[in-house]
Amino acid sequence: MSYIEAIILGLVQGLGEFLPISSSGHLALLQNLFGIEGDQILFFAVMLHLGTLVSVFIVYWKDICELVVELFVTIKDLCTGKGLHLQERPVRKLGVMIIVATIPTAIIGLAFNDLFESFYGSFVAIGIGFLFTGIIMFLAERMGSSKKEIGEMGFGTAILVGTMQGIAICPGVSRSGSTLVGGLSTGLTREFAVRFAFLISIPSILGSVVLEVPDAVAQGIDPALLGPIAAGMVVAAISGYAAIKGMIKLVSNGKLSYFSYYVWALGAFTVIYGLFIA
Repeated sequence: MSYIEAIILGLVQGLGEFLPISSSGHLALLQNLFGIEGDQILFFAVMLHLGTLVSVFIVYWKDICELVVELFVTIKDLCTGKGLHLQERPVRKLGVMIIVATIPTAIIGLAFNDLFESFYGSFVAIGIGFLFTGIIMFLAERMGSSKKEIGEMGFGTAILVGTMQGIAICPGVSRSGSTLVGGLSTGLTREFAVRFAFLISIPSILGSVVLEVPDAVAQGIDPALLGPIAAGMVVAAISGYAAIKGMIKLVSNGKLSYFSYYVWALGAFTVIYGLFIA
């Protein structure tokens, strides 16, 4: 793998992870274009995920610090018999909702991991994923926004958003787009829906890294790839930061439909290529 290829893949990972265009779908297409076998870049993929995770920590470091502090306070309250009192502590409730949302994501990922991996080798499956992403982003643009924040959020909303995140493991299906639609469909404000979508990406990305590391280590790490890996990781972090900031503005300003047209066009091309050319 060359530095140019690593930088391109890092850029696509960073932008695609947080913009509603599906990083997994784009990376699958680029791997086929570059002729890179999936098992050759497993460690590289893990490091790209860590790069995007860094960008989330930079943007939401205040929220993360508050959640960590609240976690220890919650443990103390439970040990002393004070209880949770979620409605009285918004940060605590946010942490609980993140945990609840992560559960269906983990169940879907573990149960259907082999099926999802098989889709990466199918242009048709990837293309259908892109088309699905276009549809949900088109719908998201037309959903109204209520005044529901963390105080009014229920467990059902967290489960729905987590389920949508689990579905987004399919290549071509946008994680940020799916989780955003899940939040908006239950009446969350646009600002809180996108914030929650990015915060629940933290355990999701960490979980994928933990699952991939053993296989990556078992396959070995080519010392010649360390330079490109570092470059790709840095680019993924920088582009991921830019994508998060951009997504926040786009959601607030109602510009998501632009992405629908892009992924529809890409999805149609990918399906046609898979059916008649590949």
